[in-house]
Amino acid sequence: MALDLKPFDAKSAPKISDKDFEQLRDYIYNVCGIYFHSSKKYFLESRLARRMEMTGCKTHGDYYQYVRSAATGRTELSKLLDEITTNETCFFRNMPQLTALENKFLPEIVATKGKIGFKKLRIWSAGSSSGEEAYTMAMILLEKRATILKDWIIEIIGTDINETVLAQAKEGIYNSYSVRNTPDFYLKKYFKEEAAGRFVLSPEVKKLASFSQLNLYDDNKMLFMKSFDFIFCANVLIYFDTTSKSKVVQHFYNNLQPYGYFFVGQSESLHGVNDKFKTVHFPGGFTYNK
Repeated sequence: MALDLKPFDAKSAPKISDKDFEQLRDYIYNVCGIYFHSSKKYFLESRLARRMEMTGCKTHGDYYQYVRSAATGRTELSKLLDEITTNETCFFRNMPQLTALENKFLPEIVATKGKIGFKKLRIWSAGSSSGEEAYTMAMILLEKRATILKDWIIEIIGTDINETVLAQAKEGIYNSYSVRNTPDFYLKKYFKEEAAGRFVLSPEVKKLASFSQLNLYDDNKMLFMKSFDFIFCANVLIYFDTTSKSKVVQHFYNNLQPYGYFFVGQSESLHGVNDKFKTVHFPGGFTYNK
């Protein structure tokens, strides 16, 4: 998940007062932990304009009541969150991370679990956007099915708060921009180019991953995301403030296996956020474990 900072239409967007901005900003924060600094007032204003137009609300105060209404709020909140978040990702996005996963961390965990005869691997792509990260893992693991993952159960779960991108993930159809970093081997084996710039993912890859909506700030739902060997959460934490970030990271800590690994984006760090994780370095990057 990433915030889309492209304005909608400055000329048509109703101006939002400081009071209304703070009220809606705080509501969004309390719901999902995404924090809009006052410098992002214009961005939120423009995105609210789209929803106000669709709902017929004339003022920001009207819209605030609409999105909080028992009758309309649940559906509208989902649409609002779709509006303020969008996907910016691609297949094979962080190669040093993927190389370390394939050559170091995966064999390590397979050996650890193999000793106790528990042949099930669980991976969570949090903030999975349109599915490129989860499906990248699926392709890498499929290549291990004949060797270290023979007879293993593989479960990859992708979650995001944005329903629009989750629908794209389930469809499994991508453009040339999404596959721009995909090695030729994987592109030829697991994609079918039906038309110029239209790449259809193979059913073999799709069946390894499932996708569902999840608010990382929801304490109750996060209780059910248990026992993961690997958790990937790239370029999501940067949109939380320190308080909400600490809360979400603690959820990840609780849901990670004792020997598991937690990966974040290249520009992200847990410094000053959570001191329960320890840093594990590898060529070109780092990860965290308990």
